[in-house]
Amino acid sequence: MRILITGGAGFVPSSLADVLLTNSAIDVVLVDNFLTGRKENIPLHPRCRFIKCDVNNYNEIAPVFSAFGFDYVFHYAAVVGVKRTLDNPVMVLNDIQGIKNVLDLSKSTGVKRIFFSSSSEVYGEPVHLPQHEHTTPLNSRLPYAVVKNVGESFCRSYQQEFNLDFTLFRFFNTYGPKQSPDFVVARFIDAALAGKEITVYGDGQQTRTFCYIDDNAEACINALTQNLFVNDVVNVGNDKAITVLELAQTIIRLTNSSSKIVHLPPLPEGDMTRRQPDIQNMKQLLKRDFTSLEDGLQRIITLRTK
Repeated sequence: MRILITGGAGFVPSSLADVLLTNSAIDVVLVDNFLTGRKENIPLHPRCRFIKCDVNNYNEIAPVFSAFGFDYVFHYAAVVGVKRTLDNPVMVLNDIQGIKNVLDLSKSTGVKRIFFSSSSEVYGEPVHLPQHEHTTPLNSRLPYAVVKNVGESFCRSYQQEFNLDFTLFRFFNTYGPKQSPDFVVARFIDAALAGKEITVYGDGQQTRTFCYIDDNAEACINALTQNLFVNDVVNVGNDKAITVLELAQTIIRLTNSSSKIVHLPPLPEGDMTRRQPDIQNMKQLLKRDFTSLEDGLQRIITLRTK
């Protein structure tokens, strides 16, 4: 089995590759343009090939498809990060071209199914909780969420017209050892270990749920290997809600840090007040207990302090 992962030097895609490569029957090709990905994330493995490539540029990504003949594609490449996507809205919109490139090449080269990384951002400010894949309205107008919604629609359209199967993963906050330092969990842990101020936007009463990377990767791989949620959408996340302020306090406690929490002005947009997935479908994918937040945080802290 030969699998392509786009955005492969990123936190979630490279962690997915780590787990896929434990299966001796799978070869993995990663592509990334290093906009946010990091070389140190790329697995050093004889069955893993990395190619520097921008999926938004057809002339760069097309030869990769023709050279390898992929069975499955995980399209995870995207501009990510709330502040980055708010500051670069046109760059975010350019990712629509990458989605179209990957789908066009997948349907023309015999790819069996494409797995698309959508996002909880498509739900926008919640109408109700928990947020369900088929009954919760998609009401965000932010460029990042719009692009993810467009990507979902592209996948459905290509299935209808070209019979290219898909699975849509709506990722909720995922954290783990490889996470970039500008995301909330990594940022809080790094600040706490250094004894620096931990900055929180607004009053910190925004609620979030946090899914440990092992749970995310296992769920996504089970969707592939067990042929689950074909031509369907599934929330990938944990449903245990915690405020951002409580998260900071928990990290300070676990690290025995002297850090103080400092409140910054609220972000003008994009910082949703509440977010919580309906996880009935996620439970079908994981088939085990979720990693608790404290256990996941402790694993990262232990690695950081070795």
